[in-house]
Amino acid sequence: MASVFLYHVVGDLTVGKPEMVEFTENETVEAAIRAIGESTECGIAVWRRRSVQKGLIENAEMRHQRFVGILNPLDIVAFLAREDCLNDQEKAMKTPVSEVVVPDNTLLKEVDPGTRLIDALEIMKHGVRRLLVPKSIGWRGMSKRFSILYNGKWLKNPDSNPNITIPTINRTSSSTPTAIIRDKYCCLSREDVIRFLIGCLGALAPVPLSSISSLGAINPNYCSIEALSPAMEAARKIPREPSAFAVVDPTPDGQHKIIGEISASKLWKCDYLAAAWALANLSAGQFVTGVEDNQSSRSLPDLLAAGDGDGANGVGGGRLIRQRTFSSRSIGFFNHNPSSQSFGSNRSMYRGRSVPLTCKTTSSLAAVMAQMLSHRATHVWVTETENDDVLVGLVGYADILAAVTRPPAASLPEAS
Repeated sequence: MASVFLYHVVGDLTVGKPEMVEFTENETVEAAIRAIGESTECGIAVWRRRSVQKGLIENAEMRHQRFVGILNPLDIVAFLAREDCLNDQEKAMKTPVSEVVVPDNTLLKEVDPGTRLIDALEIMKHGVRRLLVPKSIGWRGMSKRFSILYNGKWLKNPDSNPNITIPTINRTSSSTPTAIIRDKYCCLSREDVIRFLIGCLGALAPVPLSSISSLGAINPNYCSIEALSPAMEAARKIPREPSAFAVVDPTPDGQHKIIGEISASKLWKCDYLAAAWALANLSAGQFVTGVEDNQSSRSLPDLLAAGDGDGANGVGGGRLIRQRTFSSRSIGFFNHNPSSQSFGSNRSMYRGRSVPLTCKTTSSLAAVMAQMLSHRATHVWVTETENDDVLVGLVGYADILAAVTRPPAASLPEAS
């Protein structure tokens, strides 16, 4: 076991992270889209409102019961792609997120900032995606060096603060917090952990330079959808880990060539309404490549929204929403050869964000981690060494955490 996991604590990774602002379940889908766009993660935690009872102090169990789940862009696009939502987009955007988010309060766990990093990784390996950590000040020792990860400068440690309380918890770590700020928390994500690990590659040697294949980090259990199938099939049963479908083109010998993906991370900064229409009306291959403006542009149907009008502009007093045009630029995907019938026959037709993030079975773990961080992705698709297109699996957060914490083998072959 690498010493970096034993001698660092959760607080070392949270120094400088912003305070968490709760997003409640009664907020609208429109507000959720804005919040996701402004967040540093591909998804937001959704909470129930805190009950206001005089003299009642909320404990960890009560907070955990208020946590609903994590809402990501694919959940929202799938919701907006429903027929009733497409027919009244204005109403859909005003829908409370409680009707969209998938309830699962096992995705978050509250931990003390003095929790050992190895214990935090074990928690995350078993399905927890976010760690709720009380904000703390007065860190000493090794923890100071990590304050630059978020704000680019050393974090100032005030000598006193009227809003702090001194915890009475026994810790063995050398990085022990001196104070915890009441009712202030930050969320530690798995991306934060990977970012920390990138800065500790030397301490993790030789694991980071070993191939993902030799480390057993390739997950062969992934969700896929054929390019000629309706893209809407991706909305019927969204996978949770990761929230992604590989869009594939089957070959005569039974293999699958990856040509794109429908995922939460790809849709993070998209036009949600345009993506929803595309999901409902296009094939999976068309969805990931887009529809070229000047060759095969398609228009959204005229949509009616309920209003207070006299009915002159629509049925039942509805008002007419202007026609929207879907194009490759609407969701950030680009298609330079839309007439091609075989989606995998011409690799050059995929450009920009439509290109799936891939690596080879011989890629090093460090290289895969760097790919994920640089592209803000939750996963990387793995292809055969001899063939760049043939899909064999994927590497996600959980696979990386399992690889770096697995007991060392007698020898690990390095990546070629």
